[in-house]
Order: sequence, then structure tokens, then C-alpha cells
Amino acid sequence: MRLRTPTRPEFTERVLADLNAFLVDHAANERKASALAMSLVMHYPDRRELVRAMIDVAQEELEHFAQVAAILDARGVIMGPDEKDPYVGELLKLRRKGREHYFLDRLLLAGIIEARGCERFAMIGEALEDEALAAFYRELARAEARHHALFIRLARVYFDPADVRARLDELLDAEAAIVDRLPLRARLH
Repeated sequence: MRLRTPTRPEFTERVLADLNAFLVDHAANERKASALAMSLVMHYPDRRELVRAMIDVAQEELEHFAQVAAILDARGVIMGPDEKDPYVGELLKLRRKGREHYFLDRLLLAGIIEARGCERFAMIGEALEDEALAAFYRELARAEARHHALFIRLARVYFDPADVRARLDELLDAEAAIVDRLPLRARLH
């Protein structure tokens, strides 16, 4: 899967100018990703391959949350309340109704969000001067790549690959339009 529009390079400038705000948002996103994975387990307990995979993802995302929380603590930054994420909010409006359509869209949108996270973590990993933090973000980019591939693979397990490709194309086009119109912030999305 290739994203249809790249994140503008100014993104890293915004992040580096307010790294603490980015880290707070990043922690919130890791926690939400873990919760999403567990939500999929609870909503689709009959999908055994999904359940096994999402338990692993939930644990990994929760570990990432703990790592970012430790970075925040070392910097003397306290996590604040979650903010609404305009990017994710716009993507979630694209979910269709009906059990199977909704399930497919949840998998594909999760894959797209992970792919965008992969791209942005890699950008941050290249831009940071703190080598330890840069290495952490490069590793997170690899994890996000695994996760986005997993969500797309799971969609192909439960749905016809041609249907997956067609819907993924629609969602990627819509995601590109969302990214192009939203302002860049010192946030993951």
C-alpha cells in the first residue's frame, strides 16, 4: 500500500519546534491504538486470526505507550487530556454501515492510519539530532509498517482481495484529500 500524498516536509519543523506537545500527542495515540486493537478483539471474537493478531498489537502498542510515557517523564512533561484528532475524526466518517462493510472499513482505516504513522515516524527519526530518540522513532516506523501490513493482510483473510483493493483505493484517495486540507501541527496526525 502506498499513501497517495506525502506529508509535507514542514511537518518535521512543526514537531521539532514543539517536541513536548508532539510527545504528549504521540503517547495518547499509542494508548488509543492499543485500545483499538482490544476493541477489535471484543467486537469480533469469532475471528480467531484477528483475535490472536490484535492481542499482540495491543500489547506492542501499550509497550510503545510506556516508552513514550518514560520519555515524557524524563523530560518533566506531564500528559494532558486527550485532544480530538481531526485526521482520525475525518477518516472515521468514511466508515460504512452494515456489519461486514463496517468491519472491512475498520481494518483498512487502521492500516492507513498505521501507514501514515510509519511515514511520519520515519521523518521524525531522520530529523531529530538526539540520536537515541531518533533511533527510537526509526524503530517505531518499522513497527508501524508491520502493523499497517497486518491490517491489510487481515482484510484479505476475511474479504475478497478484489473488494479489499477497490475499497482501499477509495479510502486512500479520501485520506490523501484529508491530509492535503488539514493544517500541519506538532501532532502525529
